[in-house]
Amino acid sequence: MKTLVFVSLVGLFLHDTTAEMHSMKYFYTASSEVTNFPEFVIVGMVDDFQTDYYDSNIKRTEPKQDWMKKVTEDRADYWEVETEKLKGAQQRFKVNLDTLKRRFNQTGGVHIVQWMVGCEWDDETGDVNGYFQFGYDGEDFIALDLKTWTWVAPQQQAVVTKQKWDNDKAFLAQQKDYLTNECVDWLKKYVNYGRSSLMRTNLPTVSLLQKTPSSRVTCHATGFYPNRAMMFWRKDGEELHEDVDKGEILPNHDGSFQISADLQLPSDDWGKYDCVFQLSGVKEDIVTKLDKREIKTNYVNPIYMIFAIIAVVLLLVTIVCAAGFCLYKKRDAQRPPFPVNDPAVQQVMLQNQNT
Repeated sequence: MKTLVFVSLVGLFLHDTTAEMHSMKYFYTASSEVTNFPEFVIVGMVDDFQTDYYDSNIKRTEPKQDWMKKVTEDRADYWEVETEKLKGAQQRFKVNLDTLKRRFNQTGGVHIVQWMVGCEWDDETGDVNGYFQFGYDGEDFIALDLKTWTWVAPQQQAVVTKQKWDNDKAFLAQQKDYLTNECVDWLKKYVNYGRSSLMRTNLPTVSLLQKTPSSRVTCHATGFYPNRAMMFWRKDGEELHEDVDKGEILPNHDGSFQISADLQLPSDDWGKYDCVFQLSGVKEDIVTKLDKREIKTNYVNPIYMIFAIIAVVLLLVTIVCAAGFCLYKKRDAQRPPFPVNDPAVQQVMLQNQNT
């Protein structure tokens, strides 16, 4: 359940990043009547790495990366201070959730309010961007437009909040300072703490996959980092746009990423086609030629399956027959000798008995 709620939260607020962007995001989730899930959860992310965690059950903030423990070098009481701040946020979000229920004329049931706040920083150009967005029950509720520094309310129930926040200039100034200054300062510190992890480059393993001989060929790359990557198919050195289905970059459990691109089976020379993988910060592309001999598949030809079944049946029959023959010989060896029917032999045996 934790995973489902967190995935829905990321899906609601996920932003694309440019080639050299670093990002810091905090995801706040307050919920009611969600089974086996804390009423309040906060997850911190830096460049798609979870950095810290808090929930209403454990009631403390915990680092999720070893390099995040270096934060105490800048502020010795960092984790204690953050814990107290988040305990206060927990109470505020409980009130916010009750307020939203009343606005939407709701009482019981499962309801979730989410807040995503954070910033992006380009370490080459110095450009800064930020985001401050609320969602309720899976839909956008209110967000701050950083170009106009005004609040956007996509739902009627959020208009009251928009009007209140538009008139609160001190609150707006506070958010502006946080998103453009304080947030960026901390992001730079975190990037420096985790430089060996965040700034690393891992090349992927690239494979050609196919379900059946008539299905599309999939070019699949996995194990790469960072997630700023591209994959496409080419024909005669030119990128293909038709007959190609590009997949999204997806996370792996170990912090690396994967991506795939499907190609409709070509009707002409396969040697004209290749798959290209490009990773940010790496000059050389990884090019994989479309070669039938290199395609991996779990497909088994039905004819071969029939032959295999026949072979297994024949083997079983042979085993059964062999077992039956052995059993027959064993029983035959235990039988008493047959009576002697030859009269001459019987006469000799009688003579021997009488002597």
